[in-house]
Amino acid sequence: MDLVAPQPRAMCLRCRRPQVVCWCRFITPIPTRTRVVLVQHSRERDVAIGTARMASLSLPNSELHVGVDFTDDPALARALGDPTRPPILLYPGRDSIDVVQQPPTGPVTLVVVDGTWSQAKTLIRDNPQLASLPRYGFVPPKPSEYRIRREPQDEFVSTIEALVHVLGALEGAPARFEALMTPFRAMVDMQLEHIGRVHAGRRKLRRRPTRPSPRGPAILRERATDLLCIVGESNAWPHGHALRPRGSIGELVHWVAWRPATDERFEAVLAPRGPLAPNTPSYLELSQAAIEGGESVESFVARWRDFVREHDVVCSWGSHGMRLLRPTGGIWPDPHVDLRRVHGTLTQRRAGSLERDATALALPEIASPAHGRAGRRLALLAAVVRHYAERC
Repeated sequence: MDLVAPQPRAMCLRCRRPQVVCWCRFITPIPTRTRVVLVQHSRERDVAIGTARMASLSLPNSELHVGVDFTDDPALARALGDPTRPPILLYPGRDSIDVVQQPPTGPVTLVVVDGTWSQAKTLIRDNPQLASLPRYGFVPPKPSEYRIRREPQDEFVSTIEALVHVLGALEGAPARFEALMTPFRAMVDMQLEHIGRVHAGRRKLRRRPTRPSPRGPAILRERATDLLCIVGESNAWPHGHALRPRGSIGELVHWVAWRPATDERFEAVLAPRGPLAPNTPSYLELSQAAIEGGESVESFVARWRDFVREHDVVCSWGSHGMRLLRPTGGIWPDPHVDLRRVHGTLTQRRAGSLERDATALALPEIASPAHGRAGRRLALLAAVVRHYAERC
């Protein structure tokens, strides 16, 4: 019997994708004042659904560097050494400057790291010329459209989606960069269509439903009048800064709590014992004067002790608040319901940020019971608590 070897798929040499899913025809070149330097982790280069190459083909004033260690890379050194376009790094985090609210003046070289979150951290950690750059970030106005690759948090969108927002902010013409989304959306649609064809007709395995934590939803329903929602915010310096010890999450500066059943509220702004990080006021949406004029830790602990009840059931999103409260000596009532874990268990999906997951649930809006970012998050947390208390 003669065996005929299968013919290799015809490939597009430009986008390096099979011709049947080539997205090159959807590209519209977009000139920019901003020089874009894409630094891609070498393991991301062969990911078929990556977007760094798509971005480099769409932006004539860009270049793509692939690797892990760029210590002695002359090409990257030249790209970062243009004095007429000083480099800035697009990298999310508490220490990042909001590029929309505080854009840099004049043309810049925008450095964008491409890879998974772990790969991006490796690139920054192992390349001092990247780690030393001023860091900028932004809050996406909507969740990622990357339906074929889950992002862990709201602020983690695809590389090309990030460029749409950031270039729009830097160059003052957001609508012009929407053309970057055309090949991206085409790639996503073609990939989903391909997945659908491959899996068509296959028998789906029935998953055994995950039992919800007995301490989660049941207690939300049975002890609804005892629920106490809490949110804590910190004064955190950038990672690696001398004023931020290794492993530290910062010191507590804003603490808010709310009993939705009785509308009892608690709010404390604590004066930081160390220097105030430059981005803390804008991040927390509180004035510098309000933070620096806050109460002492001792005053906060005493007021918090008077507010807490023995039968309170604390509700939080993750453990960040508990970790901030612990060094102050403040009381942390028991039991504690982690709504982030409850949400992940009941949706059978990896829970992300409170903002993203509350938005995905399309919950009725609750007026903020406190000031600043913490107040908004407290309202979202209360909405999630009510959602699961009513349905579980």
